[in-house]
Amino acid sequence: MNTLAGIAAVVVTYRSIETIDDCLARLRAAEDVTEIRVVDNGSDDGTLTSVQRHAAADSRVRFIANPDNPGFAVACNQGAADSHAPWLAFVNPDCLVETDSLARLQAHAAVLGDALLGADLVDEDGVRDAAARRHDPHFAAMLRAPSAARLGVPVDASRIVQPVQAISGALMLLPRALFERISGFDTGYRLHAEDLDLCRRVREAGAAVAVANDVRVMHVRGVSSRSKPLFVEWHKHRGLWRYFRKFEASQRGLLTRCAVFALIWGRYPFATLRALLRSSQGGL
Repeated sequence: MNTLAGIAAVVVTYRSIETIDDCLARLRAAEDVTEIRVVDNGSDDGTLTSVQRHAAADSRVRFIANPDNPGFAVACNQGAADSHAPWLAFVNPDCLVETDSLARLQAHAAVLGDALLGADLVDEDGVRDAAARRHDPHFAAMLRAPSAARLGVPVDASRIVQPVQAISGALMLLPRALFERISGFDTGYRLHAEDLDLCRRVREAGAAVAVANDVRVMHVRGVSSRSKPLFVEWHKHRGLWRYFRKFEASQRGLLTRCAVFALIWGRYPFATLRALLRSSQGGL
């Protein structure tokens, strides 16, 4: 244990049976984790049975079983509200932390002061996740140049802690006081873009957003989304439209707003088709 205060790890599950057992075993072994809150959004694949086994074996593990799926943002806020530790870590069920991952993130964040920190996310083959380091979406720029849709930011190998505009919601750590100051996740998002929204509001509140390049965590992407690709794509595009309306639309004219609407929703059929093809091929 280091001298910093404890961490409450919040895990939101939905049909996460492939990875939830390993995820929770690693969180239970992780340094400085004093509470683990699992919020399940109506899984029907045995996820809750696995969570219950961990809860029976470790008093730090508690779960909330939602009868339906109110969305990722709602569930994250539920888990945070049900815990008390002064630090919060939002951990996807397909993120597999090492024993010291969260403690090292916490140490970096404490040095920065008010900060939201992410890790160097990689897949099973060690390939970096581009979503770990991002800049804000700029929809008017996307109309002028399709390359602007790529939000990924290159790794700055010269920096241990790299400031960025946004990090991935797959793994986020921040002080509870900061999370409460910005009123948590925006529950108007159902799935996707709520992490971009949170990062932007953290920065608007005067806090830092950064990635710890020396903390590597495996992220087995898409475990939950494979079972409902149409649902995922619908809410991904809905989330992007909400983000645009919230942060950029007021600065744009009617023509640009209509063009952005067409850009986002015109992409939806093609994204859905790709998602269905990936799902039929087992996520490859």
